[in-house]
Amino acid sequence: MARNSHEKRAERQWLLILLPSLVLLLAFVIYPALYSIYLSFTNEALTGAAALRPRFVGFRNYTRLFNDAKFWNSLFVTFVFVIGSAVIGQFVLGLISAIALRRPIRFRRVFSSIILLPNAAPEVVAGFMWISMLAGGDNATLSRIVSFFGITPADWLQVFPLSMIIVVNTWRGIATAMILLTAGLSTIPAEIYEAARMDGATPSQMFRRITLPLMMPTILLYMLISAVSTIAVFGLVYALTRGGPGGATEVISIYIYNQSFTSFQLGYGAAVAVVALVISLILGIAYVRAMKVEV
Repeated sequence: MARNSHEKRAERQWLLILLPSLVLLLAFVIYPALYSIYLSFTNEALTGAAALRPRFVGFRNYTRLFNDAKFWNSLFVTFVFVIGSAVIGQFVLGLISAIALRRPIRFRRVFSSIILLPNAAPEVVAGFMWISMLAGGDNATLSRIVSFFGITPADWLQVFPLSMIIVVNTWRGIATAMILLTAGLSTIPAEIYEAARMDGATPSQMFRRITLPLMMPTILLYMLISAVSTIAVFGLVYALTRGGPGGATEVISIYIYNQSFTSFQLGYGAAVAVVALVISLILGIAYVRAMKVEV
C-alpha cells in the first residue's frame, strides 16, 4: 500500500510538472488544429457576406482544392523544396560537417561557429540578407562574384527562384542537421571502428557498413524533423520571393497565406492547412513504422 501511494504521489508530481507544457500544447497546437478543421468545412471569409454570416459547406472546399491547379503546383514546389533543401542539401552538408568536427582539424571552433551562425538570424532577417546578395544589378554580392569569373550577372531570384530558396534554406538548416547527426555519431562505440581497421576495412567501407547502419535511427529522426519543419517554412520564402515569380516558389505555406489573407478565403485556406497537417502526420506515422514502434 505504501508503495502504491508513493507511486501515485510521484505520478501527480509528474503531472504538475508537465501541466504548463500541456496547457501550451493545447492552446497553441491542438486548439488551432481543431479550429482549422472546423473552418475548413465553412465558407468563412474576411470580407463580404461570408464574413458576417459564415455557413457550413461540407466538403466543398476540399472538392475545390483537389481541382485547383495552383494547389497541386504548391504541393509540387513544396516537394522539390523539401527534397532539395532538407533531404539532400542539409543532410549531406550536415553529415559532412558532423564527420569533420569529430576529427582533429585546425580552427575547429571557427568552423563550427560559421555553421551555427545562420541559426542566430530569424527567417525574415536571413531573407533580407540574401536579397542583397541575390538581387539583380551589378552591385549585388553574387553578381560581383560571378563577374570576377567572367559570368554574366543575373537577377538570381527571377532566373533561378526555386534553386535560390533551396540554397538559402539549406544554409540555415545545416547547423540543425550537424547537431543531430553529431549526436548520432557519438553513440557509435570507437571499438567497432578499431576492430574494422584491424580487419583491413577502408574508410568508405566503414562508412557504408558501420556508420550509416548504426546511425539509421538518428537519420530517420532527422528526416522527419527536417521534412516537417521545411514544409512549415514561411518567413524565409515570403521575404525572398513572396511565392513568385508566377508561383515558381509558392510553397504550401505561402499558398495557405495567399488564400487566407490575400484572397480573404479563410475556409478554403483552412482546408489547405488541414491537408498540410495530414501530410505531416503521414510523415510521422511513416517514421514510427520505420522505427518499428507500436503506437
